[in-house]
Amino acid sequence: MSQQYFSFFNSLNSESSLRFRLVDIFSSHFSFHQANCKDKCSKSTHLHNLNDIVLNVSLYLNLVVVISDASIRNNVAISITYIYLHSNPVKKTLYHAIGIISSEPELFAIRCSINQAVKIPEVSHIIFITDLIYMANQIFDSTTHSYQQQLIAILKDLQLFFNKYSSNLVEFWDCSSNINWPLYTLVDKEIKKIQFYSTTPVQNILGF
Repeated sequence: MSQQYFSFFNSLNSESSLRFRLVDIFSSHFSFHQANCKDKCSKSTHLHNLNDIVLNVSLYLNLVVVISDASIRNNVAISITYIYLHSNPVKKTLYHAIGIISSEPELFAIRCSINQAVKIPEVSHIIFITDLIYMANQIFDSTTHSYQQQLIAILKDLQLFFNKYSSNLVEFWDCSSNINWPLYTLVDKEIKKIQFYSTTPVQNILGF
């Protein structure tokens, strides 16, 4: 019992330390863009910006755009990540893992997409487009201490990415279902069609 007790606080301290360093040193390197779907003009502008983001992939070699979604069914968490690159217009990756509780698939999707994006060579600007922006905010929220294993992994990946070059940037763009953006709708429909079962042999991804 005591070993588990100290393990919990070691994990908590590690998470807090990583988060503090990111927020304190790299606060200008990440940003959030929330959509206001209640205002038609604001919603239209946000939709236009999302379209421009994807178009810019063909113009900038250092830019990567990531669109991801997640769900949990039959005790299996599933995440789909679409990556748009200048050299490879669309790359799709499917992640799945057993043992993710019902409140975690959103962070699981963010962890998978960040882990993949930061490893792409020559990329200095990553844009994540997701309807999970509320969960992405928790990565940098010092009052959040749940999901330590996943948060620590995300914070480590981001720290490595920001440490590479002083100009590296990460943006999180909101894309809720109310926006009806075609590219996200495609990802959302695809993940709803996928079926995994807990009795089916699957590979644990990223150490889950």
